[in-house]
Amino acid sequence: MSAVQATPSSLLDISPVVPVVVVEDVSSAVPLARALLAGGIGVIEVTLRSPVALDAIRAIAQEVPEMFLGAGTVCSGQQAADSAEAGAKFLVSPGSSDRLLDGFEKVGLPFLAGCATPSDMIRLIERGVTEAKLFPATVVGGTALLKAVSSPLPQLRFCPTGGITPATAPDFLALPNVGCVGGTWLTPRQAVKDGDWQQITELAAGASKLRDN
Repeated sequence: MSAVQATPSSLLDISPVVPVVVVEDVSSAVPLARALLAGGIGVIEVTLRSPVALDAIRAIAQEVPEMFLGAGTVCSGQQAADSAEAGAKFLVSPGSSDRLLDGFEKVGLPFLAGCATPSDMIRLIERGVTEAKLFPATVVGGTALLKAVSSPLPQLRFCPTGGITPATAPDFLALPNVGCVGGTWLTPRQAVKDGDWQQITELAAGASKLRDN
């Protein structure tokens, strides 16, 4: 996959799958990012779910600049600012509030704000947001929900995340209002712990082809 050198016009069109990653050991961040790139995945979401998350973002930003790097589980304006300072190029949140959206807009990076209900979605539309994260996707209705909101809210496109697997991802990607999915299966915890980067590259290679299936 060619490197992503600039901010894309849409976060949803970079890759069929956005790897959602928890980095527990900062030394694994760079080889993990390189393994994903080798498999054709040029985007990564490093979640702020570990004490080393910001350090991991810094390491990837410095050592793997061709990776389009995001911060996930961003729940405050301060976390958004800290992620941007560390080198993140986009932000992802599990939900949204006016205060959080204000923080995102102040930072100025592209973002995918989380939503779960039509009311959440309308709030985002009122803020001028047209791309969002549906979370937790399989819990709140999955493909059935996305089909149901496609007619009344046609301006929204989604990155469903939460409970999606290689087997179910194609069902989501087939929907016209879905641009990509978020997935944790590309970076199994044991593979990362063992430094099995080849396994991650192979999983990434499979994920990179999902939009073509």
